[in-house]
Amino acid sequence: MSVEQIAKTAGISRSTFYLYFRDKVDLLLRLSGSLKQKSYAIAAAWRPTGPGGGVDGLAHAYEMILEHYREHAALLKAINEVAAYDPAVHETWTADQDRFVDNLETVLREEQRAGRTPADIDPRLSARLIIQGGSQILAQQVADSDGSNDAVVACELARTYWYGVYRRPAEGRPTPS
Repeated sequence: MSVEQIAKTAGISRSTFYLYFRDKVDLLLRLSGSLKQKSYAIAAAWRPTGPGGGVDGLAHAYEMILEHYREHAALLKAINEVAAYDPAVHETWTADQDRFVDNLETVLREEQRAGRTPADIDPRLSARLIIQGGSQILAQQVADSDGSNDAVVACELARTYWYGVYRRPAEGRPTPS
C-alpha cells in the first residue's frame, strides 16, 4: 500500500501524513506499539497462583490475546511481513517481545523461589521458548483460521506450557553434547 493510498483511506492529504509520520515504517512501528501494549497488559496480569491463575487462567489470557490480535489481524500480518525484511521493524518487534520474556522470566524465578517450579528450569531460556513459540502460534492462528477454535488453541497452548514448565517434575536437564 502506498502512502497516497494510506492517506486517502485515512481521509487526509499525503502532506498531512508526513507531518505525523516519517514513512510507512514509522506508521507501522507506532501502530505495533499500541498492539503490543494491550497484549502485554493481558500477559503481565496473569500469575500462576491467585485469582485468575493456574492453567485455566493462562488459557483465558491466551484467548484474550487472540481476541485482541484478531481485532488487529491486518496490522499483525503487516508487522510480521515487514519484520522479515526491515531491520527497524524487526528490532522493535523483538524488543517488544523481550518485555514479555523479561516479565515471564520474573514470574518463573518467583515460582522457583516459592518452590512451585523446579529449580532446574532455566527461567530465561524457558521464557524465550514460551514467548517466541507462543507468539508464532498465536500469529499463525489469527492468520490461518476463522477463530472458531481459538479457545481450543488457547487451552492447548496453556496446558503445554503449564505442564511443560510450571509443573514438570524436577529432573536434571540434559547436558549439551
